[in-house]
Amino acid sequence: MFRVLGIGAQKAGTSWLYEMLLRHSAISFPQGKEVHFWNHPATLSRALIQDYLRKFSDPEHIEGEITPAYGTLNAGRVRLIHDWQPRLRLLFVMRNPIERAWSSALMALKRAELEFGEASEQWFIDHFRSHGSLARGDYLHTIKTWQNAFGADALLILQYQDIALAPRTLLDRVAEHIGIDPNGFNALSDEMLRKKVFQGIDETIPDALRGVLEAIYRPRIHALERYLGESLQW
Repeated sequence: MFRVLGIGAQKAGTSWLYEMLLRHSAISFPQGKEVHFWNHPATLSRALIQDYLRKFSDPEHIEGEITPAYGTLNAGRVRLIHDWQPRLRLLFVMRNPIERAWSSALMALKRAELEFGEASEQWFIDHFRSHGSLARGDYLHTIKTWQNAFGADALLILQYQDIALAPRTLLDRVAEHIGIDPNGFNALSDEMLRKKVFQGIDETIPDALRGVLEAIYRPRIHALERYLGESLQW
C-alpha cells in the first residue's frame, strides 16, 4: 500500500531516514530511494501514473519512496499527487538552510570535479544564489504548498539535528505519523543510529561566505518561525 512520501529536504538526512526505515519490518521501498517520478519535467499521463502506482502493490507492507527534489514541486504537480494519492503521509526533514546550502554547494563542487581550494568565492556565491539552491532552502514555500494540497496533519516536519540528538524519538514520531509500531525500531543499535549515511565533504564555512548565506536566509528563517509559531534555534 503506497502510503509514505518523503519530500526532502536535500542534504538534510533523508538518506539516513531511508536506511533506518528500511530496517522496520512493516515498511517497504519497492523502487528504492530517489525515484524522481513526480518531478519528471514531462506531462505525467494517466498511463504513466498508473504504471508507477502499480509498483506499490504489496498489501502486507506500508510502501513509499523518498525523493528530496519533491520539496520543490510546484502547486499544480502537488495537487496532481493528491488527486491520485490523497491519503499519503508526508515526511519533511528541515536543516538549518545556511548549513544545507553550504553542504549542497560542497556536493556540487565534487560533482564539478573541483577540489575545495580550486573554487573561487564567487563560484560559491553563484551556487548559493542559483534557482535550485534557493528553492531547496525555501522551507516555508514547501510546507505551504504541500499543506495546501494535503492538509496540515498529513505533513510531519522533522529536524535534522534530532538525527544526532534524539534519533529514537525522531523515529517514534515517524512511526506514529505513518501508522506503524515504533517497537519495530527497537533492534536498531545505538551504533547503527549514529551511522553516517552519504556523508559529504567536511569543510567549515568561511566567514565571508557565511555572511552571504546569513543575508539570504536569515529573513526566511524568521518568516518560517512566525508561520510555525516556534523558535528554530538556527
